[in-house]
Amino acid sequence: MKRFPPGFLWGAATSSFQIEGSLDADGRGPSIWDSFAGESGDTGESACDHYRRWRDDVDLLAEIGVNAYRFSIAWPRLFPSGVGELERRGLDHYDRLIDALLERGIEPVVTLFHWDLPQALQDGGGWRSRETVERFAEYARTCFDAYGDRVRRWITQNEPWVHGILGHYVGMHAPGEKDFRGAIAAIHHILLSHGRAVQELRNGGRDGEIGIAFSLFPTYPASDDDADREAALICDGYHNRWFLDAVLRRSYPVDMERLFEERIGALDFVRDGDFDTISAGSDFVGVNYYSRGVVRASPGHEPLPYEVVSARDLDVPLTDGGYEIAPFGLTDLLVRLRADYGDVPILITENGAIYDGAPHDAGRVRFLHDHLAAVHEAIEQGVPVRGYFAWSLMDNFEWALGYKPRFGLVHVDYATQQRTIKDSGRYYREIARANALVEAEGARS
Repeated sequence: MKRFPPGFLWGAATSSFQIEGSLDADGRGPSIWDSFAGESGDTGESACDHYRRWRDDVDLLAEIGVNAYRFSIAWPRLFPSGVGELERRGLDHYDRLIDALLERGIEPVVTLFHWDLPQALQDGGGWRSRETVERFAEYARTCFDAYGDRVRRWITQNEPWVHGILGHYVGMHAPGEKDFRGAIAAIHHILLSHGRAVQELRNGGRDGEIGIAFSLFPTYPASDDDADREAALICDGYHNRWFLDAVLRRSYPVDMERLFEERIGALDFVRDGDFDTISAGSDFVGVNYYSRGVVRASPGHEPLPYEVVSARDLDVPLTDGGYEIAPFGLTDLLVRLRADYGDVPILITENGAIYDGAPHDAGRVRFLHDHLAAVHEAIEQGVPVRGYFAWSLMDNFEWALGYKPRFGLVHVDYATQQRTIKDSGRYYREIARANALVEAEGARS
């Protein structure tokens, strides 16, 4: 049996806007996602009604048997305008949630920002403005003061690439902008805000660990041609190295700086001393992994000269959402992180897949088994992985895709809000209780 290290975190993950609903409850202010609907036309107005049903959901976590729960705090619930007077009712909500988790022996792992920026700050420039960095630092300090006596692990930012590029360049996520220069500036300020939050935690003399969660995307050339190899390197720089180097190496990668300057001009939003702040510390790196990318050269493609080959055009196994099932990519990624960046501890802060079946979801059971085997392989090769968080605890509002994609270990009937634990949730419970990769019928792909 493949056993995991003592003290390994077995968790499930969610985010506030994807599950809470109750957008006008207890003084909450509007966020950039409140009125933004993607191609589905859906909004988060109801989501999973977690804001009212949170006690039942804590019971679900206990029933699944996890010892950690990653969730995010909704910035607009604490500061309806992003700054100014604190809304105590919002603060108290998360206070109660944290206490209830601890009473059940579940460690709260708190994400400070999971994309629900207060609309008032967006009106002032959002993440394209350095002013938002300081507002985030004030918000982070408030959270540390309120919950730092009980929260041991903090995640500052979730997936800066996704929020920066899909929200500010592609336009398929809120705030719906389509400006590449603005997207790169927003990403810089998001990374800067990570460092400012680290400084706030450290300067306050508080205990606890703090890190950042990246959407990492291992890249593989579509062929042995030099052009495809270079394309894969560029894709890696765009998705991975731009973020990892900034936080862990105190600089952006030189090749990517040159490419960006060719396309958007001087990176004059980067100021002296910024990298001292960005690299103020990361006690761990959060890895959000869903699949890999097969990359080929595509001169003239925007914004960079490559394209990712659709998994549907490859002879590979697919999830019901059309993503390649590539657990080997997770092992490769984790081993690469240790080789390139040293022994920084790693949390798998998201890993999951879309499968339609419920409550019988054999595909997700196999996905969990194979990806946890991939994590175990990396640990055996010396990678310091400290925990794994399944995405997600329950089916939820999947941003631009609405309510159709099902990622949950728990099925949600959106008409009645009834929760039903899927086979994958029961299988995950066996793994968490054993702290080992338990075999399950049909688990091997």
